[in-house]
This record gives sequence, structure tokens and C-alpha cells, in this order.
Amino acid sequence: MAVSGLRRFAQGFFRRWTAPVGLAILLLVLAMAVSAPYVFREDPFAMVTRPLQWPGENREYLLGSDMLGRDILAGIFHGARVSLAIGGTATAAALGAGVLIGALAGYYGGLPDDLLMRATEAFQTIPPFVFVIVVVVIARPSIRSIILAIALVSWPSVARLVRAEFIALRHREFVQGCRAVGMGDGRIIFRQILPNALAPIIVTASIMVATAILTESALAFLGLGDANVMSWGSMIGAGREMLRTEWYLTAIPGLAILVTVMALNLIGEGLNDALNPRLRDQ
Repeated sequence: MAVSGLRRFAQGFFRRWTAPVGLAILLLVLAMAVSAPYVFREDPFAMVTRPLQWPGENREYLLGSDMLGRDILAGIFHGARVSLAIGGTATAAALGAGVLIGALAGYYGGLPDDLLMRATEAFQTIPPFVFVIVVVVIARPSIRSIILAIALVSWPSVARLVRAEFIALRHREFVQGCRAVGMGDGRIIFRQILPNALAPIIVTASIMVATAILTESALAFLGLGDANVMSWGSMIGAGREMLRTEWYLTAIPGLAILVTVMALNLIGEGLNDALNPRLRDQ
């Protein structure tokens, strides 16, 4: 039965050619992130060659160098580690908070639902990017503060999604049967209802990772990133003053962001095809 379920998932995911392309691109970016400390052993901030060499000008530095003589290819590899780490960690934190709050609100309803949803709406009244900037500035720019800020603006949408799924499932026959045999609320929420609500959560998570990467890049571009780590956004920010003459300084990391976000969106579409029973059975 598990094999047949896995087969149906694979058929849905590979239904369109775009999903495997997105998966291949993401695996390539992951390989870059994992191999960065081994392929480029020197600090990506190290000045290793003559400044402002264009891509292809020096065979030793394939993507050229920036205004300080730093290897752009090394920055792209190490930047992949930062972007994926922030995107994944912030998404995991937002999912943890959003799923817990949404599950409790949707399962119990009544006063707990009202209180939790009013708190959720309070977070949603603030423009997300403005909220992120305020949190990062107050907590001082660092990887931890960026992850915290992105998680704080991301969890409300997860909470509302999970709440809607729990409201739709809490009166189903299998839930009533669990209550009839004396199963506790915790076991019903996390072992019975939540597994049946995972499909939209998984699809949403892939989009959230892409959004987190874009948000971190925007912060780094504005000078609010962690100055101790190399990121794609900080590379774009460093090269913006030379955009007219050395446009490759911003184009290369910008292309890395574009391709990674596109890959995550394509994977999200594939997961939707695989996990949505209406689309899967077409």
C-alpha cells in the first residue's frame, strides 16, 4: 500500500516536466552549498586577485572578481549556504508556530479560536517587510535576527491555513471514532487530523522558503544583512554602485536568486499536483 501511494505521488509530481527541472536545479544549489567549504577553502571575503575582472577574463576565477578582488564564484557557493539555511530554518520556525496555533484554534473553536485568530490578525495588520526591517534593526542584523523576523511575518498565513483544514476535518467520522474510544485531544490533533492536513502545508512550505530567500536578499541589499557572512543579497548590494559599468557584479548573484526561487516555485507546483487528489486523479 505504501508502494502504491509512493507511485501515485511520483506520477503526480512528474506529471509536468517543470517539477523535475525545479528539483534538479534545487539539488544543484544544495550541492553548491554543501561543497562550498571544500571547493573554496579560503574565506569568501578574502581578496585573492586583481579587482574588477570580468567573467571569463581569468580562467582561475571563472565568474570574475568584485571591486575588492574577491572571487565571485566563491561568493555564489558560500552565499547558497546562507540563503538555504535562512530559508529553511525560518520556514521551519514559522511552520512550528503556525501549525500549533492553527491546530489549537481549528480543533477547539469557540473562545480559544477567537483569541488565537485575533492575535494572528494583529500580526497581519503590519506590512510584512516593514515588520521584518523593524525586528532586524531592533535586534541588530544577524542570522538569528533575520530568521526570527522572517518567521514572525510568515507564521500567521500558516496558522490560518491549518485552522481551515482542522475545521473541515474535526467533525469527520474518523475523529468521532477516536473520541469514542477515549483518545486524548493531543493524540487526535497530532496523530489523526494533522497527517490528513499535511498536503497544503507541504506545498505552502516550499513557497515560504522561496519567500524567505527573497526577504533575506532584500535585507542584505539594504545593508541589514549579517556582515560576517557572504550572501547573494549582500553581493548585489555591494555591486549596485557600479551597476552601469560592471553590471555583472549584481547580475550574477541576482541570477542565482532568480533560479533558486524559480526552482522552489516549480517544486511547489509539482507537490500540489502530487498531493492534491483532484489534480492527481485527472
